[in-house]
Amino acid sequence: MNQDYIKPDNWSIIEEGFDTEKVKSSESLFSLGNGAMGQRANFEEAYSGETFQGSYIAGIYYPDKTKVGWWKNGYPKYFAKVLNAPNWIGINIEINEENLDLNACDEVRNFRRELNMKEGWYNRSFEAVLKNGTEIAVNVRRFLSLDLDEAGIIKYDITPLNKDAKIVYKPYIDAGVTNEDANWDEKFWKPLEVKKSNSEAFVTAKTFKTHFKVTTFMHNTILANGENVNISPSAIDSTIDKVQFTYGTIIAKGQTSSIQKIGGYTVSLNHENTLAAAEKVIKTAVGLGYDTLLQNQIDAWAKIWEMSDITIEGDVKAQQGIRFNIFQLNQTYSGKDSRLNIGPKGFTGEKYGGSTYWDTEAYCIPFYMATKDQEVARNLLTYRYNQLDKAIENAKDNLGFKNGAALYPMVTMNGEECHNEWEITHEEIHRNGAIAFAIYNYYRYTGDYSYIPEKGLEVLIGIARFWHQRASFSKEKNQYVILGVTGPNEYENNINNNFYTNYIAKWCIDYAEEQIKKVASEYPQDHKRIVEKVNLSAAEIQEWKKVADDIYFPTSEELGVYLQQDGFLDKELIRVKDLDRSQRPINQKWSWDRVLRSPYIKQADVLQCFYFFEDHFSREELKRNFEFYESFTVHESSLSPCVHSIQAAVLDKMDMAYTFYLRTSRLDLDDYNKEVEEGCHITSMAGTWMSIVEGFGGMRVKNDQLHFSPKIPKEWKGYSFKINFRHQILKVTVSHTETTFMVDGDQDLTIIVNGKSVIANKQLAKIN
Repeated sequence: MNQDYIKPDNWSIIEEGFDTEKVKSSESLFSLGNGAMGQRANFEEAYSGETFQGSYIAGIYYPDKTKVGWWKNGYPKYFAKVLNAPNWIGINIEINEENLDLNACDEVRNFRRELNMKEGWYNRSFEAVLKNGTEIAVNVRRFLSLDLDEAGIIKYDITPLNKDAKIVYKPYIDAGVTNEDANWDEKFWKPLEVKKSNSEAFVTAKTFKTHFKVTTFMHNTILANGENVNISPSAIDSTIDKVQFTYGTIIAKGQTSSIQKIGGYTVSLNHENTLAAAEKVIKTAVGLGYDTLLQNQIDAWAKIWEMSDITIEGDVKAQQGIRFNIFQLNQTYSGKDSRLNIGPKGFTGEKYGGSTYWDTEAYCIPFYMATKDQEVARNLLTYRYNQLDKAIENAKDNLGFKNGAALYPMVTMNGEECHNEWEITHEEIHRNGAIAFAIYNYYRYTGDYSYIPEKGLEVLIGIARFWHQRASFSKEKNQYVILGVTGPNEYENNINNNFYTNYIAKWCIDYAEEQIKKVASEYPQDHKRIVEKVNLSAAEIQEWKKVADDIYFPTSEELGVYLQQDGFLDKELIRVKDLDRSQRPINQKWSWDRVLRSPYIKQADVLQCFYFFEDHFSREELKRNFEFYESFTVHESSLSPCVHSIQAAVLDKMDMAYTFYLRTSRLDLDDYNKEVEEGCHITSMAGTWMSIVEGFGGMRVKNDQLHFSPKIPKEWKGYSFKINFRHQILKVTVSHTETTFMVDGDQDLTIIVNGKSVIANKQLAKIN
């Protein structure tokens, strides 16, 4: 049974009623971020119940030593972790000499949380009866500024309901934090300096090993009925890593006492003097004031939604789902900094270390290309180019490869491999292909070829060299094979000839050769520079081509499908529909041995190949492979339902496409995989966007033109989306009777709709 406590709403995530069993899940779902930092929806006041404290800073990580019972050569020495950053939100509160703690109150009523996605703020309100008999009403609003992205703002209102109240606020900042997910229970932060005054405080600390320096800051204002009472703290307590102020106030029954707290982080990634930078942030924020900061937040989100919103008519849960996904993607990555990337949990949790996976190239880049300026997607590609030397080092030192062969890490923060499972780290090599595909996809969509001669070709050459050396020649098959891999389906390890891996290896070599020729012809100076830099010869390229031209693909002639890997048909092929529901999810119910021997597929594998290379296969081939593999797929990866939704739409299986869309869009809201308390699945959220735009909208780019084949689920009255295609904004609106296209601007855009050419401009173009 999936969770269903989130109230359906077009623009907000809403929880009503206080349930201690849901606190950790809600801490994930109501998380905030602004691209530079993020914050789980932890309570500001003390809470003695179960909670998962989490504050995170983009780009700040720690190399947690790998913990395994035994070691293999080439094993990553550490697992990079996004760090639980110093706590800036904390406000301990005493009311009539009793601590406010929702887990200890006699009664909590009218509890409500709201994450307003349209305006970018989180609100929590409740009434509580304390053990001393005092009844209070509380309203707390929090947001992380998009404009002033090193600052977060809290406004905490308390109204005594049945008697006058002495309220003591104890706001604090604390660098003495630990990670929920840590191997050795070690400290990650070394305190350096504490500075404090009447209204503001600073704690500067640095990470052990990586030596990132961070100043955590706060500024406090006490108000009565909205007016600043200009009081100083009655006490200032500090240690080497924590500062806490004490403000005492008395407020009459029915009146409202408030604290406004500005807090956040300045980091050495961006500032030489983090303390001076923090003082400047406070000065700017205080100068603007709470109301202006909030209005600026609303305006900034309005600008984001103007381009990235998807509207759905007639299905509130579907609408809420897609907006939640788009909201979280925009909270996680802004595209301003090519040193940053997108972690699978974003700023909502610590699982997967907060690092970069192939999810970025396979799933996220299309979203950012279409909803932002193309420079954002280019920055994501630049991130990989800047780490090419590390990828070459990884292939050389860990796998014994040579001559500049590059294996990009499965998981990384700085270009080094930092994943701690052997069968993933050294076998799930298909991630190399996703990185090459992203270069192709960027050029296909934006038309900006300049990235390839400037940077991308070096990446393509390193990847082609890797595939050439990773393949081996089988005398028995008289073809090249790739042995000992893990495909996208991680419920199979150390297999031979994974179809997707072999196919993308061939494609990478062919594409690299094609781009070498194009750059030689059109950018001869860049070609000369690159060839000399990487010591590339025509003879070497011919050796690559031998592999690409004669690589083996496992196939079943009888079933008319490509086999996921050698021996797949040797399994006991019991379909998912015949599997007892009590056994799901199998990754939580079965031993790993049983999972590996089963035919069950975690996520799209062969079908991932059909998604990337749709034009390489016929519709009939897609139909046969989809129907075969879908019947064995358990979708226990967040990356799976979106691909199946897109392909179901292609095949006119609209009921199935809608079901998969709803699953991917509400994966976290409904907690399909029973793990949302660990954080939300940020990177797969881009796949939700693709399910609508590429699935139902049928958007493709072919021969430098946009193609559409629009379809609509029967559950919807209509839907619309915008895309930024080569600096032209196109709005697409689909209903059951017609599809309309409109360009924002004076320039015409020729598109192909259901195989026919259509001129789109600022006048509505209707297709019945």
